[in-house]
Amino acid sequence: MTASLTELDDDLVRSMAIGAVFSDFGGMIHSIDFHRKDDLLVTASEDDSVRLYDIANAKLLKSTYHKKHGTDRICFTHHPSSVICSSKYTLESTGESLRYLSMYDNRCLRYFKGHKQRVVSLCMSPINDSFMSGSLDHSVRIWDLRVNACQGILHLRGRPAVAYDQQGLVFAVAMEGGAIKLFDSRSYDKGPFDTFLVGGDTAEVCDIKFSNDGKSMLLTTTNNNIYVLDAYGGEKRCGFSLEPSPGTPIEATFTPDGKYMVAGSGSGTMQVWSIETKNEVACWTSHIGVPSCLKWAPRRAMFAAASSVLTFWIPNNDSKLETQYGGTDAEAGP
Repeated sequence: MTASLTELDDDLVRSMAIGAVFSDFGGMIHSIDFHRKDDLLVTASEDDSVRLYDIANAKLLKSTYHKKHGTDRICFTHHPSSVICSSKYTLESTGESLRYLSMYDNRCLRYFKGHKQRVVSLCMSPINDSFMSGSLDHSVRIWDLRVNACQGILHLRGRPAVAYDQQGLVFAVAMEGGAIKLFDSRSYDKGPFDTFLVGGDTAEVCDIKFSNDGKSMLLTTTNNNIYVLDAYGGEKRCGFSLEPSPGTPIEATFTPDGKYMVAGSGSGTMQVWSIETKNEVACWTSHIGVPSCLKWAPRRAMFAAASSVLTFWIPNNDSKLETQYGGTDAEAGP
């Protein structure tokens, strides 16, 4: 088994190395997501595939292809074999911007119509069947998995990024000019209860994440600046500028204990910082170019990084894990 998350320290983080590689994608991987409770990862990629992985055994469980709509942003629902996926094609003609998919029997359970342009941010509520999507049509829509119709809409300027906190009580929306607006998820129609400004950075925020303890927010901008904000007061706890990656967005992620932050870079490296000390703890070569997707597993000492190749990173001093993963040649599965 992997090391428990309470044991994450500088030495264990520094020891992280590639434990499995999946290189049979037909193009860039657009997004990845871990299931909150099960040892599963899902990917959406340029080859119109959605792929489901067992992360405990580094095994591909299922691949489905979606040639009509394509695949772009993806996230798990609460069910381990159901996902929400945004569309790349036919948006203007069908309006079918989001689909609720069953990986178990490769069925579309529901279409969600509304967005007229590409969805660039997608997240599921951790406590109920609500989910949110942010689109280049300058809107954020709130949905319910059980209902076709949009439940709420927020119109805003610029490219929106959305995230729920880990308790599902608050959601954040980033918009033009570095403004982060916080809403009560039960009464968002009353407007934001707080607004933070990332001072001095006019780049658009392309990703928001809350730490598991709800105390911090992680912002990634389109010009590869990364900020950690206090989630209560909005004060900037730390900020880092990474090498530019023209045409390729990067992603940053908290460790589940909220102590560390990992980010990709335009230089093809990945860096880790201690949020408390603001010091760099490790810097690795990604071996896959610029990693456009990067997420740490919710319950394991493991993270996934992806470009057109998917890699699983694990502590390389765990001999049991190396045996479990079988080195770097991962099993391709069906």
